[in-house]
Amino acid sequence: MAFLPFTRPSIDEETIQGVVEVLRSGWITSGPRVREFEAALSDYFGGRPVRAFNSGTATLEVALQLCGIGPGDEVITTPMSWVATANVILHAGARPVFVDIDPVTRNIDLERIEAAITPATRAIIPVDLAGLPADRDRLYAIASKHKLRVIEDAAQSMGASWNGKKIGAFGDLVSFSFHANKNMTTSEGGCLVLNDESQIPLAEKLRLQGVVRAPDGTMDVDVAGGKSNLTDIAARIGLGQLPHIGAFTERRRELARHYFACFDRTLGCGLPPENFSDSNWHMFQILLPLDQLNISRGEFIERMRQREIGAGVHYPAIHLFTLYRGLGFREGDFPEAEGVGRETVTLPLFPDMSLQDVERVCSAIREIIEGAKK
Repeated sequence: MAFLPFTRPSIDEETIQGVVEVLRSGWITSGPRVREFEAALSDYFGGRPVRAFNSGTATLEVALQLCGIGPGDEVITTPMSWVATANVILHAGARPVFVDIDPVTRNIDLERIEAAITPATRAIIPVDLAGLPADRDRLYAIASKHKLRVIEDAAQSMGASWNGKKIGAFGDLVSFSFHANKNMTTSEGGCLVLNDESQIPLAEKLRLQGVVRAPDGTMDVDVAGGKSNLTDIAARIGLGQLPHIGAFTERRRELARHYFACFDRTLGCGLPPENFSDSNWHMFQILLPLDQLNISRGEFIERMRQREIGAGVHYPAIHLFTLYRGLGFREGDFPEAEGVGRETVTLPLFPDMSLQDVERVCSAIREIIEGAKK
C-alpha cells in the first residue's frame, strides 16, 4: 500500500513545462515572471497592490517594518502558530504579547485581546489556523478602537474568505505563504498585500538590500534592506497554481466533509469547526483524547506511519519553547493553547487524495484508539 503523506502539492504538467521554459530563458532570478505573478495576485485580491517575497516569514518582517515597529513596542499575537509568527516580532526588536486561543476555533481569542493592550501596543498579528479565518469584523473593531495596526498572518488562508470576501481583498497588511505545504505553492515564497501604492517603494527596497536604481545605472541605498526577493522559477510555479486555487479549495472542502461523515465520534477526539463557507481547509486537525489512552501522541503518529499514513503536529504552543521561556513565559500561562498543542494531530488532506483515502485514515484512527483505550 502506498504511503499517504499528510500533504502533497498538486503541480500540473503545464506548470512543470513552464518552469523548464524559465530555466531555458536564462533569466531565473527576479524578473518578468515575478512581475507577472504580482499582477495576477493583485487581480485576485481585487486590485490591491501586492509584492512577492521568498517566504511568508519575510512578508511578516517587511510588514512590521512598514508599520515602523521596533524596540520598545509590543505586538499582540497567538501562541498557537508556526514559531515564525512570534520570531519576526523579536527580530524587529519588539516584544510578543501572547493572548490565549478560543478552544473552538483555535484562533486567538478576540474577547481577551483588549485586556492585553498597553500603551506600548502597536499592532495585532492574528493567525488563521488551518485556514479558518479569525473574525475580521471583531478584530478590526478592536484595532480601530485602540488605533492599532493589523498584520494578518494569512499564511494558511489562500482561498479562504470572510463573509463572502476573499482574505487579502480587504483589511490592513495581509501576509501569505506559498510554502510547499500550503494550498497553493511556489515551492518557497510568499506575498504581502499592501494598503496602497505609496507603500510599494519601501517594500521593494526592504526586500533587496534597500537599493534604488536610477535609469543611468547609478544606485543609492537609504534603508538597510534584506535579501528576500522571489525568483522567476518560483513565480512561474505560482502562476500555474493560482488559476486552480478555487478548485483546490472546493476539493479540500469535499474531503473535509467526508472526514466528518466517516469519523467515529464515539472515540472522544476533538474535531475542528465544520465551516464550509469561510475556511479553505488548509489542514484537518483532531485533538487526541490522551487522558483516555495508554499511548502518547508520538506513539499514535508512529502507529499511523506503520499503516503507511502520515500525520503531523501543528503546532506546539510557542511560549513553551526554550527561547520564549527565556523571555519569562511559563507553562500555565495560556492553558487553551497548551492543551491544543499537546493533543493536536494533523491528518492527510490535499487535493489529489481520494475519498477512499479519507476512509482509510478514519479506519486507522479508530483501530489505533480502540486498541489503546485505558
